[in-house]
Amino acid sequence: MSGTIVPPSPVRPVGAHPNELDLRRIRRALESRRRYRYVEPQVVGIAGGYRIESPCCSRNIDPEGGVIDIARLLPWPHDGRWLLQYRDHGRQQWVTHAFFASLSDALAVLGEDPDRQFWP
Repeated sequence: MSGTIVPPSPVRPVGAHPNELDLRRIRRALESRRRYRYVEPQVVGIAGGYRIESPCCSRNIDPEGGVIDIARLLPWPHDGRWLLQYRDHGRQQWVTHAFFASLSDALAVLGEDPDRQFWP
């Protein structure tokens, strides 16, 4: 399903996400990422999930080094999986990377990012 644009589902458990426990888990996982370890990304709770933003160190997206969107994590209410998306900055759209059985699995892929989809 890579490269498919999937809008957030309108059916979400009310109040389940974002929550403080998952915010901490995501922040902690980002500390061990491989790319741009010298910047401090922020995890922002959004309706039904989480958005990760970070200063643009490579200056590929923002020549001024401003804050850009990196990833979005959304729990999929239909089957308990997690949707991991990256930002297509050229098209200004969120694009599906993949669905994962757990938040930990999604965070492992986000931390490695061998193709630089998340950390451009």
